[in-house]
Amino acid sequence: MAEATASTDTVIAYPATTATTATHLNPSSAALRRLASFPVTLKFEEVVYKVKTGNQIRWWCSVGDRNSSSEKTILNGITGLVCPGEILAMLGPSGSGKTTLLTALGGRLGGKLSGKITYNGQPFSSAMKRRTGFVAQEDVLYPHLTVSETLVFTALLRLPNSLTQVEKMEHAEGVIHELGLNHCRNSMIGGPLFRGISGGEKKRVSIGQELLLNPSLLLLDEPTSGLDSTTALRIITIVKKLASVGRTVVTTIHQPSSRLFHMFDKAVLLSGGCPIYHGKASAAVDYFASIGFPTSVTVNPADLMLDLANGIAPDFQVATAELGNSHASFSEREKRTVKELVVSAYDKNIATRLKADLCGPDPNSYNCARETHLRDQKARMEQWSTSWWQQFTVLLRRGMKERRYEAFNRLRIFQVISVAFLGGLLWWRTPPSHIQDRIALLFFFSVFWGFFPLYNAVFTFPQERSMLIKERSSGGYYVQDIPAFIVWLKYLSYSFYCFKLLLGVQFTKHDYYDCSNGGRIKCKVVDFPAVKAVGLSHLWVDVGIMALMLVGYRLIAYLALHRVKHR
Repeated sequence: MAEATASTDTVIAYPATTATTATHLNPSSAALRRLASFPVTLKFEEVVYKVKTGNQIRWWCSVGDRNSSSEKTILNGITGLVCPGEILAMLGPSGSGKTTLLTALGGRLGGKLSGKITYNGQPFSSAMKRRTGFVAQEDVLYPHLTVSETLVFTALLRLPNSLTQVEKMEHAEGVIHELGLNHCRNSMIGGPLFRGISGGEKKRVSIGQELLLNPSLLLLDEPTSGLDSTTALRIITIVKKLASVGRTVVTTIHQPSSRLFHMFDKAVLLSGGCPIYHGKASAAVDYFASIGFPTSVTVNPADLMLDLANGIAPDFQVATAELGNSHASFSEREKRTVKELVVSAYDKNIATRLKADLCGPDPNSYNCARETHLRDQKARMEQWSTSWWQQFTVLLRRGMKERRYEAFNRLRIFQVISVAFLGGLLWWRTPPSHIQDRIALLFFFSVFWGFFPLYNAVFTFPQERSMLIKERSSGGYYVQDIPAFIVWLKYLSYSFYCFKLLLGVQFTKHDYYDCSNGGRIKCKVVDFPAVKAVGLSHLWVDVGIMALMLVGYRLIAYLALHRVKHR
């Protein structure tokens, strides 16, 4: 397990000159010291990933089945090694398999995956998962929470019970300082409907959420995507600092600038799911020059590598007069030839050496003398970091914070007040004899407050306008004589129980109403058709049913989503 190295002699201490979470807080705290990262050596060998499809796979790859028409090979024999303190950058054109490989390294890839991926010589486990930080390309953040609230809630959820609430909050403060987010700590994240913090700041918040656990392995998917060069440099500088204290960092990056590329320790170049380079980033240009692809001008190494991954040789120029009408086909042949050459050179020059490196001893592997101690440690770490009740309370607080602007925004307040004002005018001073109007008011409110949260999602009402007008002109808003074969459906609707409870609050079974124009005849409220259809008895049972619906429908939705996820 990755925690196999969890001993006092392998703890990576933060340098005193770096404002990291370990030095920002009290270093003498035993609970905080347990958050220190442990070195992880990541190895992956002959990783192959296939998906079902009817298309042919790329024929020029050197590994895998070339004749299959039922599967498409996304990753085709990828091998690599990254050690603690190193940044491995995975480059390649769009669709080359970078994100798929990163997802596989993070233990998040399902489907037909073969090959060997180890962490300190051990397979991926739930314990290793808690030592792994994964930053997706898209920043998934709550728009109405501030930077500080986002990180504090994450700390309260994910940090172990060995830390007090105060220590967790201080830990979040340390991450804010470390990532340079002090100036926007009280600013909202922002979303599509309102402006918040910048894209670079959002990316740092996403990194900060993973950094709270002080991960040993940090995986980042396109951390500079959509950012200007200065902001991108700031992000990679932060990532470089995180690696410098002993973390193992793997990142995908599409087309880094020259100054970004030189900050990486190692680089992997993919083309169509096939590896064509693995080694020191600084040695990439010399390597491709040694296999017949030199460049006569100073070039960004990343540009050179991406050109070769697309089958374009450096400084390639051919007179169009010599090509004539065959320019397009010749260009494709040239690309095919370049791809064949770089794949062949990889198999000849890199693959053998890389396999030898993978077979070498792993300095971070645990030995048999520690096995008993580490087995007990693993059992402790397999437990949840926080209790169910703690998670529930934190999620409840976060949900209320996030929705405070949604529930109390100006549009929502205007809608509620305007509907209440119009309802008051329409039903103002309704005589007791007009029981149908009073029942209609209760039904209106039950439907309004039931469907009001769904107004943004339900757009079918305008299509039903003609039917609503027809039913309204015939007297209330509902069908009184429901066919027997579907009458049971009302018991599945929360609106039915809501309406019944509103009637129960307003009326009792002993109430009467004037059922004649002169008021000489009194009729029982329970005999009124609208009331008789739902009844006034067993109201506490209805309360229990509504409470059960509150939990049950959400549980059904969760189970449905859980099943879809694991398909």
